[in-house]
Amino acid sequence: MAELKYISGFGNECASEDPRCPGALPEGQNNPQVCPYNLYAEQLSGSAFTCPRSTNKRSWLYRILPSVSHKPFESIDQGHVTHNWDEVDPDPNQLRWKPFEIPKTSQKKVDFVSGLHTLCGAGDVKSNNGLAIHIFLCNTSMGNRCFYNSDGDFLIVPQKGKLLIYTEFGKMLVQPNEICVIQRGMRFSIDVFEETRGYILEVYGVHFELPDLGPIGANGLANPRDFLIPVAWYEDRQVPGGYTVINKYQGKLFAAKQDVSPFNVVAWHGNYTPYKYNLENFMVINSVAFDHADPSIFTVLTAKSVRPGVAVADFVIFPPRWGVADKTFRPPYYHRNCMSEFMGLIKGHYEAKQGGFLPGGGSLHSSMTPHGPDADCFEKASKAKLAPERIADGTMVSKLNARLWQPWGSPTLLRGVAAFVFLQRQREGVRRGECVSLCVYMPVCVCTHP
Repeated sequence: MAELKYISGFGNECASEDPRCPGALPEGQNNPQVCPYNLYAEQLSGSAFTCPRSTNKRSWLYRILPSVSHKPFESIDQGHVTHNWDEVDPDPNQLRWKPFEIPKTSQKKVDFVSGLHTLCGAGDVKSNNGLAIHIFLCNTSMGNRCFYNSDGDFLIVPQKGKLLIYTEFGKMLVQPNEICVIQRGMRFSIDVFEETRGYILEVYGVHFELPDLGPIGANGLANPRDFLIPVAWYEDRQVPGGYTVINKYQGKLFAAKQDVSPFNVVAWHGNYTPYKYNLENFMVINSVAFDHADPSIFTVLTAKSVRPGVAVADFVIFPPRWGVADKTFRPPYYHRNCMSEFMGLIKGHYEAKQGGFLPGGGSLHSSMTPHGPDADCFEKASKAKLAPERIADGTMVSKLNARLWQPWGSPTLLRGVAAFVFLQRQREGVRRGECVSLCVYMPVCVCTHP
């Protein structure tokens, strides 16, 4: 595979054209009467027209055929995707999942879309207010299928296997320890090269931003220059039998057929694009005297709510770093939090939980549910000699903090906890009170069943 090229910067106004068609971008205007190469001009808006300039998101695409060239959408099987958080009762217990099992290619071919499983979420997809957390488990490429999400943005965190992502803006290669964001309405297709697994944070109605740095200053955490945007690339390809465009709309899946590949954008310009980021580039801030700073110092991206200082969701990581705090219990402290916390382990061992929490698995601590280090970690850290030490070398933990504030009433926090586990159990007719295979057995099973 030839090395892919990217444009550097977060939220920048960018322009790109495929070198096979020099001059494809119109000069001085967006929508000329006749575009170069007889292309079609199409605007993709990621915000309302009248949003302030600082939050106004849009890009102009110059394509061989407009994206409207498809047959009618029809409802398709929803698989394991859901948005109805009332299907199961709320459960405040600490929950943990073993690594999610990837289907074997020899048993069943599963691509990115058919391998989506909703774990938990909050809010209302129809009013564009909330979030969902999904797992993807796949073993085959999407081929002549693409996907786009009318409900929100996908922040994709591959844990096992690399993803070659085709978008209308170009191609991205995203590997474990990298993330990518495919924003609302953008069509994409994913090629995989082995059995592949990862996490997805979906936010409705808002976009991810870099967190404000406050007294940290101008530099630190995830620096804007390290975010990469694909350069224009197109294919002019007819698809005998039809290309399938899959749309998630108001939480349901629909499909439409068209005769050509949707990745026929020859040139584009704008500030509404997909992008990727290497987590190794995160500049860690930490305590250098005593005590802990709060884990918000590890925020990579945030999706803000209408309530100042409160996010719909934050994407946080715990990367390798130095621990030097004196007279301090250095592992994460015991905590009860107004935010709900879903954690995924990309690689290595999480310092506060050496056993049970494994790469490819997950844990969920809902709002105000106590959580913290296990007993062995507490005993070891309480007696440790406090010399400077490396923490989490070879490890990367992702944490998704979520709090949905609904303007019309009280907060709803990650209702429908463990929806995939419990709904699957009900479908398969397993007795209530019996652990399913995804449970992790600790001294007491952390999945509490009624």
